Amino acid sequence: MRMSVIGCGYLGAVHAAAMASIGHDVIGIDVDDRKVDALRRGSAPFFEPQLEDLLQEGVASGRLRFSSDMADAAGAAVHFLAVGTPQIAGGHAADLQFVDAAVSALLPHLRDGDVVAGKSTVPVGTAERLSAAVEASGATLVWNPEFLREGWAVHDTISPDRLVVGVPSGDAGERAAELLRDAYRPAVDAGTPFLVTDLATAELVKGAANAFLATKISFINAMAEIAEAAGADVTLLADAIGHDTRIGRRYLGSGIGFGGGCLPKDIRAFAARAEELGRGEAVGFLREVDSINLRRRDRAVQMVVDALGGLVFGRRIAVLGAAFKPFSDDIRDSPALDVAVRLRGLGADVVVTDPAALDNARAAHPQLGFAEDRDDALRDADAVVIVTEWDLYRRELSPEHAGSLVAGRVVIDGRNCLDAAAWRAAGWSYRGMGRP
Repeated sequence: MRMSVIGCGYLGAVHAAAMASIGHDVIGIDVDDRKVDALRRGSAPFFEPQLEDLLQEGVASGRLRFSSDMADAAGAAVHFLAVGTPQIAGGHAADLQFVDAAVSALLPHLRDGDVVAGKSTVPVGTAERLSAAVEASGATLVWNPEFLREGWAVHDTISPDRLVVGVPSGDAGERAAELLRDAYRPAVDAGTPFLVTDLATAELVKGAANAFLATKISFINAMAEIAEAAGADVTLLADAIGHDTRIGRRYLGSGIGFGGGCLPKDIRAFAARAEELGRGEAVGFLREVDSINLRRRDRAVQMVVDALGGLVFGRRIAVLGAAFKPFSDDIRDSPALDVAVRLRGLGADVVVTDPAALDNARAAHPQLGFAEDRDDALRDADAVVIVTEWDLYRRELSPEHAGSLVAGRVVIDGRNCLDAAAWRAAGWSYRGMGRP
């Protein structure tokens, strides 16, 4: 199938490469000439496992091309919209200017029977608003939300846990659903659930999923606050309630909370849209979810201050991690960098290290110190703070080796990813989030 992907940022570049890898003829369109040039060379503009291999394979095969000219999208049977929807300046709602601009630029190149499939995360009602213009061109607008996890995006595109397609009623919607079923044929044939809904439901699915995930993470972090006050261990608490099949253990890891370019802004936009619909009270709890999440960053900073006897000015602190999660170089709304910046603001000599995100972190926060090598960051540190749970820190760093490098054996485990007993046995003052 010939298809276009409009917008080649994180979502679009992964989607284009993955679709080419399963045999489709894909043209990626983006307004950023530098990004297009890099993609044409098979070079990924960000870190994502497996992506660069797929890009190089697709470009070499001729099945994957990139352009900054929207006219090159003409002739595709399906056009995926994958542009960003950032938080609007000065508010919580989603900024839809890039979605609107992409649709406007695409309209002159649509043919009768084409399908425009929105993948961007948008407020419910966006598809209905855009449908009239798309239908006037003879095409059909559907909504096909993405459910990618950074670090697993290639896998989640090729082998998703579900596919959702929101379509308009009538024959055009049925034909569009069948076209999308063909586009994802390998996954469908492998048994991936293919759910056909109305447009509004498909738009709500993404927001609802993110709201639930954020709530689950903030719930266990709220329990961590209580555990700290009561002298309990939140990790054992999570194990115990996680055995309940109605709850499950996944995403019950207490720590400094979530970040990234999607979850924080998406739950805020979801709540803002609910307010616009006159149903803000239905998701009023999301404000507290957001508040709990941000409060964990405050707690991590305070734990460092307390561990150093209240004096951090001039103390060397090694911050292990800059990306908001492992297997990513994404520093957007990163709790790790937020903690580092706050410690630097208190006068600490902060040295940040990360296996993938250092260039991004250095560009965003040049006031911080940086070390390419983990051991260089640890050397002569008065305290160590683990804020991104890379294997390099949680599995491959022994307390004995770390102890041979630092000036003070103080570790704050911001992700509860270390073996507390082992670190304490090696002479470390270990402090976890919600752990005694």
